[in-house]
Amino acid sequence: MQTALTTRIVDAAAIAEAADGLRAGRLVAFPTETVYGLGADAANPRAVAGIYEAKGRPSFNPLIAHVADLEAARQIAKFDSRALALAEVFWPGPLTLVLPKTANCPVSDLATAGLDTVAIRVPDHPIAHTLLKAFGGAVVAPSANISGHVSPTTAAHVKADLDGRIDMIVDGGPVEVGVESTIVGCFDRPMLLRPGGLPREAIEQVLGMALARPPEEPESDSSQPLAPGMLASHYAPRTRVRLMAVDVKPDEALLAFGPAALPGSDHAKAVMNLSETSDLGEAAANLFGYLRALDAIALESGAAGIAVMPVPAHGLGEAINDRLRRAAV
Repeated sequence: MQTALTTRIVDAAAIAEAADGLRAGRLVAFPTETVYGLGADAANPRAVAGIYEAKGRPSFNPLIAHVADLEAARQIAKFDSRALALAEVFWPGPLTLVLPKTANCPVSDLATAGLDTVAIRVPDHPIAHTLLKAFGGAVVAPSANISGHVSPTTAAHVKADLDGRIDMIVDGGPVEVGVESTIVGCFDRPMLLRPGGLPREAIEQVLGMALARPPEEPESDSSQPLAPGMLASHYAPRTRVRLMAVDVKPDEALLAFGPAALPGSDHAKAVMNLSETSDLGEAAANLFGYLRALDAIALESGAAGIAVMPVPAHGLGEAINDRLRRAAV
């Protein structure tokens, strides 16, 4: 049983203290452009184990290693020409590459779930970048929430899930992108393992080829995925989620999208609109925060579920629909 900690929220002025905490094996949550991550020294197996413990995360689910720049990434993973092209165009940014480990890869086997590959990215956020430079090594950082819950886009979300479980939260305000990074497996043919904050179309344009389809997803949370975020049930609120809603039942809250109103929305327990102008970027940024808010309202009001309006599947809509589908499992 984990001993309760005093979880402090600090600002960017405490970066040096946060880096010291990581070196000491402690857990530090920090903002990236996608969501808040729960960071630990990637080379310290005990610290990595602390992430699984704090999140209640299955140990077979691999973690993403975050580094300050491409040079640091090449100490950890082997890049072929296509992986290098993607890194040079999209890093720093919301793209994770799954690559073969280098011979002396410092990332612990626990963090890679025993795979011969490592998931790695360079985040595009000033606090994340400064922290990684100050730390001087790779930091594994899954989303800073209880495993399976809605991902955190503010420091308050992290506090709500992990208070007493981690040492420190570096508050950088709301994140910009709002959904996790896109994950591409750099195999014989590049494969989209998880849609995310970088649209598939942009990646395919750089590669000059279509991304391969991912393998069938693990059927249960006891199967080992190839990359983070691939479990069937993930990002889930406690309230039942009903997708592709064309109306709102009397006992439901509504997660809306676009200017149109659904029949029954006047009687919804609560309504939050991802983007009244149908802007997928705005919708992605609002997704997890609104799901959390509606979940809290639904639990307090006794609502039986959250109805979700259809969201287009192109561009960032692919990632939004992926997260919504997992939330509804």
